[in-house]
Amino acid sequence: MGVQISPSILAADYADLAGEVARIAPAADWVHVDVMDGHFVPNLTIGLPVVERLATVSALPLDCHLMVADADRWAPRYAEAGAGSVTFHVEAAGAPVRLARELRALGCRAGMALKPATPVDPYAELLDELDMLLLMTVEPGFGGQRFLDLVLPKVRRARELVKDRDLDLWLQVDGGVSAETIERCADAGADVFVAGSAVYGAHDVEAAVRGLRAQATAVTEHAWWSPHH
Repeated sequence: MGVQISPSILAADYADLAGEVARIAPAADWVHVDVMDGHFVPNLTIGLPVVERLATVSALPLDCHLMVADADRWAPRYAEAGAGSVTFHVEAAGAPVRLARELRALGCRAGMALKPATPVDPYAELLDELDMLLLMTVEPGFGGQRFLDLVLPKVRRARELVKDRDLDLWLQVDGGVSAETIERCADAGADVFVAGSAVYGAHDVEAAVRGLRAQATAVTEHAWWSPHH
């Protein structure tokens, strides 16, 4: 699995989500759907009915990132709604291992997200229960925030843990990912990149996705963690 780009519709036109997804479909790998409940984070976005509808019209699989309280209750419902990948926040999960196994049993990829201040080492033993680890590179809750370089050592540490265990685990970064920051993320060890304004704020969204992919791929081929290195 090489570099993957998952544009976030948080930065898209909510009045025409089907059209906005179609714009990125020829170039992207996933559609990143930010679900916020106004409790775990102060913002409120879309929920189950919209995800169910998007799953039927999207040419790309849905990568749902749940920034919601009571993840144990809600995450399986997004898998049942048709998401290809569901990521819950470990800070909002009472039983993360059980939840990851439930998501996988529903035929969905299981992802776990960490806020910028949440360390990765305490969860090292959980990694083989997951398909993806998401490290937030901004505080979750709002789009368009400035990228936090202080998370890069944690990305590197997560990649070391994955490499040491020889796991088939995707490492995703989300928040402030752009042409200016994606190479640092790839060098640290990320291989799945969420980009919102960097894609939907561009004149040509397809070209923006392809440009980000090219930047990350060029770095990955020579990165310390690359299998080709």
